[in-house]
Amino acid sequence: MALSVGIVGLPNAGKSTLFNALTQAGALVGNYPFTTIEPNTGVVAVPDERLDRLAAIFSPPRVIPASVTFTDIAGLVRGASQGEGLGNQFLGHIRECDAIVVVARGFEDPDVSHVEGAVDPVRDLDVIELELQLADLETVTRRLDKREKTARLQKEKAEEALEVMRYVRDHLDTGRPVRTLALSEEERGHIHELYLLTSHPLIVVVNVGEGDAGKPPPDAVVELARRHGGDCLAISARIEAEIVELPAADRREFLASLGLPEPGLNRLARDAYGLLDLITFFTAGEKEVRAWTLQGGGTALEAAGVIHTDFARGFIRAEVVGAEELIEAGSYLAVREQGRQRLEGRDYVVRDGDVVHFRFNV
Repeated sequence: MALSVGIVGLPNAGKSTLFNALTQAGALVGNYPFTTIEPNTGVVAVPDERLDRLAAIFSPPRVIPASVTFTDIAGLVRGASQGEGLGNQFLGHIRECDAIVVVARGFEDPDVSHVEGAVDPVRDLDVIELELQLADLETVTRRLDKREKTARLQKEKAEEALEVMRYVRDHLDTGRPVRTLALSEEERGHIHELYLLTSHPLIVVVNVGEGDAGKPPPDAVVELARRHGGDCLAISARIEAEIVELPAADRREFLASLGLPEPGLNRLARDAYGLLDLITFFTAGEKEVRAWTLQGGGTALEAAGVIHTDFARGFIRAEVVGAEELIEAGSYLAVREQGRQRLEGRDYVVRDGDVVHFRFNV
């Protein structure tokens, strides 16, 4: 399961600096609007100490973490929903993502201009969310008009879809994003094909100055992010960029000197991973220790299918033990002797941290 997160924000908010720190991909950084035109993409490992501890037991040649794909998308400006700036091209890139990270500038720097004239992360978040809401409102209204004209030719299902779209339209019209709307799975199915921008889960990253690294984000931004149905973090993109340039052995000392327990990027990757209610399960042995991604509530059969369709097609059973139990025991043999390994069927709901060995026959 590939998780794709789009990094968006006003020009010169520090999106590309944050992206470079995340991926070390070298995206172009510059003090002018639309430095990023075509989106840059990079894959980022999700930090998980359980993976490292399992690898220490088996010492395999390959250790593969779960990952998040981050995409650095061109800066948004007021009027993007009406085609200003890169307009529809920008919005189209967001539609392709599973979740959104909004970077709001919280640092002062006279050498880096601000497109709005002054630093105000609350205003910036409002601008971005408003543009996304206006774009969604136009999308829903246009589709609703079209469907209403042909509704009499449709069956009862058409009226159900129309009611959901009217509900979503009225919600957007009050200035609230779709992600804050309580919809059933069936109702979400009626609007899925619209790929509404504000239906994406949201993380707001306040890009703070170096002196504010390690401090919580401003209360006003946290409150606004919550009203929009999102989480909020404070990260100094400049410091994160410096950290990734250091040798691994020097990073802990550098973080300690700043009073930081870990890189902010670790928190961002974990938040992005958890944002869509995803869990991690593991496969572990002498050849490979690997973290896999599964939707929360997923079954053993679905987990088998994540690894390979043959695993699901020929599923017999799953041999399951918790990662902490396996780490504590030190081996599969010890786990079995202690009676901690369980045999589960295809309907077993996989838990975060399960280590699973699948038995299958094709």
